[in-house]
Amino acid sequence: MLLKTFGWSFAITALGLVAAAFYGGWTAFGIVAILAVLEISLSFDNAVVNAGILKKMNAFWQKIFLTIGVLIAVFGMRLVFPVVIVAISAKIGPIEAVDLALNNKDHYQELVTDAHPAIAAFGGMFLLMIFLDFIFEDRDIQWLRWIERPLAKLGKVDMLSVCIALVVLLITAFTFATHAHQHGGAHVDKAQTVLISGIAGLITYMVVGGLSGYFEDKLEEEEEREHEEEEEAERTGKKKPAIVLAGQAAFFMFLYLEVLDASFSFDGVIGAFAITNDIVLMALGLGIGAMYVRSLTVYLVRQGTLDDYVYLEHGAHYAIGALAVILMVTIQYEINEVITGLVGVVLIAWSFWSSVRRNKALAAAEGKGETSDEKAEISSGV
Repeated sequence: MLLKTFGWSFAITALGLVAAAFYGGWTAFGIVAILAVLEISLSFDNAVVNAGILKKMNAFWQKIFLTIGVLIAVFGMRLVFPVVIVAISAKIGPIEAVDLALNNKDHYQELVTDAHPAIAAFGGMFLLMIFLDFIFEDRDIQWLRWIERPLAKLGKVDMLSVCIALVVLLITAFTFATHAHQHGGAHVDKAQTVLISGIAGLITYMVVGGLSGYFEDKLEEEEEREHEEEEEAERTGKKKPAIVLAGQAAFFMFLYLEVLDASFSFDGVIGAFAITNDIVLMALGLGIGAMYVRSLTVYLVRQGTLDDYVYLEHGAHYAIGALAVILMVTIQYEINEVITGLVGVVLIAWSFWSSVRRNKALAAAEGKGETSDEKAEISSGV
């Protein structure tokens, strides 16, 4: 099972490291290895969230996610994206941007650094909306009840998450952005850039997320019609498989996953410039890391890990919220990538530990013959 799921990742790792060694010797080998670890650590929460969406899709769309999705993630975000942002921000052609990336790496890094406020605002707003929509939703299972219960009540206010996101964007634009540092230490007003990019991130989230949610909701009628069949299957001892998304619904969920992956990869792409400004090594290292994120996503789905450890999804969304804040703060202040990665790892580990405690408490309650209400109290959160 492990080899089947991670086989392609292991193969790409070997090929990538060998290519790096031929390209630049042992130094390049080490840089690619470090970049791969960086990408995996920064994107573990991405895999958890992806798994929650991917498990709703059928086998065909899961395969599309692992094939075409990987090409988009590796070549699109880790190779083409850095070139595109340089071309747009520096107002040069894509061919000239590629030439800079290959032949004038120092100047290329300067241009990417100058484009960071726009990238951070777009990615930060997209991720912030994911976190806000999650935290304001009323759900049966709550991890940190003392936070999530009152927020779920506030979430009944229409468009609250959008209002909060826009307030955060305004505060960011007129505090951090107006004092952002350009390369070389000079101050430059990036408020307008941050506002436009942040609004673009918000619109992207609402369009893609709204379309995927619309088509997912259309399947609820089908689920209701098959409810009686499920009950019959339970009575006969046969477990009926869950309805999975297909067609237009799956397409838009796939599109949502790709935009989500792109937003998660912003910090990895920008952080990679702290390690190297060689676009070839960057693409190799981040590409290897992206493969492991994909494999980990599938592993979580096939093992049913999210069903067994119910707080993992909560921890991942808190990590998303933290990453959104970090991205906005980096418009003015530099934050070490190790700190960014550790925040996500700590939150995921905490939610996993809480899930294990919950499972043990439920097992103990089952052994003591406690009532369903008492079990529900244990199950609902900490």
